Amino acid sequence: MGVLSVILSVILILACLFMIVTVLLQSSNVRGLGAVAGQMDSYFSKNKAKTVEAKLALGTKIAAVVFVVLSLLMLVLDKIA
Repeated sequence: MGVLSVILSVILILACLFMIVTVLLQSSNVRGLGAVAGQMDSYFSKNKAKTVEAKLALGTKIAAVVFVVLSLLMLVLDKIA
């Protein structure tokens, strides 16, 4: 295993861990029994949650792209070597 392969493997593992963490931190869209009873969130909490959720979704997308690109790159490098 070359130095480039080791570096790509470490970056791939970090991207996997980051993707796992961002997916686990995202809240579900299910409202539960609060929606049935008519419970509403305040305007501030809705906007705050959207910005945090948007950042987590963006982080998940970026980590997924990095994961796929590095996986394909490692496959190509393995076939060449």
